Amino acid sequence: MGLAARLVLLPGLLLGLSAGQGLGFGRRPPPQSGPEGWALGGGRRLLSLELLEEAEDLSLALLGTGLPGELPPECRELLVGFANSSVRLTGCLVRSARPVRLCQSCYRHFQSVTEQLENITRAVGNSSESNCAKSLLMSDRVQLVVILSQFFNSTWEKANCANCLKNNSEGLSNSTIEFLHLFNTTLTCFEQNFQGQAINLVPSNHTEVCRNCSQTYRNLNALYNEMQKMTGQGSDSEHRMHLCIDVEDAMNITRRLWSRTFNCSVPCSDTVPVIAVSSFILFLPVIFYLSSFLHSKQKKRILILPKRIQSNASLVNIQEKYS
Repeated sequence: MGLAARLVLLPGLLLGLSAGQGLGFGRRPPPQSGPEGWALGGGRRLLSLELLEEAEDLSLALLGTGLPGELPPECRELLVGFANSSVRLTGCLVRSARPVRLCQSCYRHFQSVTEQLENITRAVGNSSESNCAKSLLMSDRVQLVVILSQFFNSTWEKANCANCLKNNSEGLSNSTIEFLHLFNTTLTCFEQNFQGQAINLVPSNHTEVCRNCSQTYRNLNALYNEMQKMTGQGSDSEHRMHLCIDVEDAMNITRRLWSRTFNCSVPCSDTVPVIAVSSFILFLPVIFYLSSFLHSKQKKRILILPKRIQSNASLVNIQEKYS
């Protein structure tokens, strides 16, 4: 008997077990008196056992083959793996939203989601894997697996996490590890020199913090600027020129504490040369005009009578003589 025919018979079998001659699941038949009653009761019990065995066989067949539209076991395993990795990555992203620790805390989970999606989309000539890719990625118009993978990739790209990881994404880069270590050292210096007070106060000048943490802050700021230059040189697009969101947020927090909360300012080490050059440029016009006045000869203007007047007078005398 085929599976379709057995599906048609399944409701009848269940109804026969539940309502046939007073028998049902978990309910014993009413007692009968006499030999005929015993024989009738035994026949009913035999009939119920046959129907129960038939229903059990049919249920096992359904569990083995699956209903129409159900996934094969290997496809179900791939889907469950992607679902579990997506849950872990989503929880990590939400927990690391503030303060921002996305890249350093969630890169392993993101790598796991990527691997699970590659397992689904990989086609190595096996027909079952090819059918799994079609069933999980292109079976309906919603395509939840594709939407989730696109969301994770977009979030990871906007956070620029690749700029803080190694080329193979196996871990944080050396510069990122150094920056985070220096960042934690700077925050520790802030806390130790703040004398146990709350940080979110009205901005004021905190001499201890500004004096004792100045060098640490300068080192952190210099390392951040160097990382920015390295990232800008190695990338072509404007989006890739930014550091990862973890580093940028950490530097923004540090600068906000240093300038607004503690009201500190780092003095420029080249103050004397800058003042000297500025003064020289300002006095250049004075020097120029003074030197021009001292080295130029002032000559008095002498009036010279033109000879043109005498020549005109002699010409008049000549004309009068011959007239």
